Amino acid sequence: MKTISFLTTVVIILSLASCKEDTIPKPDGFLSLEYPKAAYESYSYPNSSFKFNKNKFAVIQPEENFSFKIDYPKMKASIYMNYRPVENNLNLLLKDAQKLTYEHIVKADGIEESVYEHPEKNVYGMFYRVIGDAATNVQFYATDSTKNFIVGTLYFYTKPNFDSIYPATKYIEDDMKMIMESLEWTK
Repeated sequence: MKTISFLTTVVIILSLASCKEDTIPKPDGFLSLEYPKAAYESYSYPNSSFKFNKNKFAVIQPEENFSFKIDYPKMKASIYMNYRPVENNLNLLLKDAQKLTYEHIVKADGIEESVYEHPEKNVYGMFYRVIGDAATNVQFYATDSTKNFIVGTLYFYTKPNFDSIYPATKYIEDDMKMIMESLEWTK
């Protein structure tokens, strides 16, 4: 009996002596990604009827029929740009651009729309932010309503995970806004 009470006393003393501070869980860690400060330069696609400001850190890759992509190699992302002339088909072009955005509603938590108008430059359009794990989180279209129509769509070369790609998405979203705001028709 003396042995049990002695052992109990030793366990209690050791327990009290070892408890100095409460254990506090560590806060969640967040990925810290830093990108270079955007620097813009004027860009005119060869033989096209438009120009805009693009980030100097992005690389233009030509495609067919006045389409091209703006690559962000370090972010594994591209903005796909598609130009189409308006030839009595503006309603069809608008429907196609809107359809492209709303096809992502299945995976999206929401879609934010922003109307864009710059009457002095004759540029009108829509800017979309797709919230959630959609294949593309940022899109826009712009037109002069009579001759020119252009669509820009951001894609990452990775499985969509909105939280993980948000910093890169935000960076490129700002570039896409710059493209839209600086867009000018040259013909």
